[in-house]
Amino acid sequence: MPFLCIGMRKKLLRADFLVYRQLNMAQEGTGEQMKAFLILEDGTVFTGSSIGSTRDMVSEIVFNTSMTGYLEVLTDPSYAGQAVVMTYPLIGNYGITPDMESVKAWPDGYIVRELSRMPSNFRCEGTIQAFLEAQDIPGIAGIDTRALTKILREKGTMNGMITTNEAYRMEEILPRLKAYKVGDVVSRVTCTEKKVLQGEGKKVALLDLGAKDNIARSLHRRGCEVTIYPADTKAEEIIASKPDGIMLSNGPGDPAACVSIIEELKKLYRTEIPIFAICLGHQLMALASGASTHKLKYGHRGGNHPVKDLRTGRVYISSQNHGYVVDTENLDTSVAVPAFVNVNDGTNEGLEYVGKNIFTVQFHPEACPGPQDSAYLFDRFMEMMGGAE
Repeated sequence: MPFLCIGMRKKLLRADFLVYRQLNMAQEGTGEQMKAFLILEDGTVFTGSSIGSTRDMVSEIVFNTSMTGYLEVLTDPSYAGQAVVMTYPLIGNYGITPDMESVKAWPDGYIVRELSRMPSNFRCEGTIQAFLEAQDIPGIAGIDTRALTKILREKGTMNGMITTNEAYRMEEILPRLKAYKVGDVVSRVTCTEKKVLQGEGKKVALLDLGAKDNIARSLHRRGCEVTIYPADTKAEEIIASKPDGIMLSNGPGDPAACVSIIEELKKLYRTEIPIFAICLGHQLMALASGASTHKLKYGHRGGNHPVKDLRTGRVYISSQNHGYVVDTENLDTSVAVPAFVNVNDGTNEGLEYVGKNIFTVQFHPEACPGPQDSAYLFDRFMEMMGGAE
């Protein structure tokens, strides 16, 4: 009897799938799909269908290995200046839900294998296609994202263009691609003025370098009053507010390019205020204390990256989005020591600062791929500030 039930269930699932495919194809067939092209700086061209905006786009092409969470990826400010390839083949199947990490989408472009036209979820508020159009983000669907990802893994991250112009001229496009630089993107994604999330507990100053909203929410849920500061805020203003702790957020771009921010972090480093930093904040604090960073071949982006806590030996599944890492070969161990390591490639994933109430991580403890494996780091930050009130 159990085998019969399993067989019947498979038939029903197969029938549902066929109906879905027929409806999906019928919906796609209601209008002719505009052709689009993804052109890489090495001359490789992928041909697919246009999704979202139809304007030309030039950006750095990176890939994300997450199986879910595409909306969180689209609204993560750390993707400013980049176009994202989703390696999971079907994107958009649960539509647009209230799970945004900021008020808008940030990637320059979006690249998928198959885009679902019929989302199904009780929280669905619209299609990803309509979202991309409303956000003016060019995209391309229907290309072999597995082949594209293999190119980026073997040759490294490179620039590319998405265009709907079938008469494109390669001799004009390639120089544009080679010349593209991500540039100063932190100033694009940071808040423009100070804002406060009221709370009755510890006072935390959050420096917004491109912060995902869940960082502030994670602190607020623990009773903290969170004051969010623009990235160009002077250290003196933050220190004068007498916070119980300082949070340095994630963000986009090359950390070494954030020269003025690094100078302000040097002042914060010299205080006795507890500091917790994530991703770009982790890299900037390392640079402010004399360490160096370098660019990875293709970065770590996705919700399935294992990291090891060197204090306990425990491995956590983490969410990551970064193209640069802190160098540990020339790290001054009298200043900071490695606290976490990436299990896949051995790169640094966190630092503990010697004689300081400071610790930093490269991954995202506010994200929930584990589902909440590394959220304990916020509790550790609370303990550094004297515990919850």
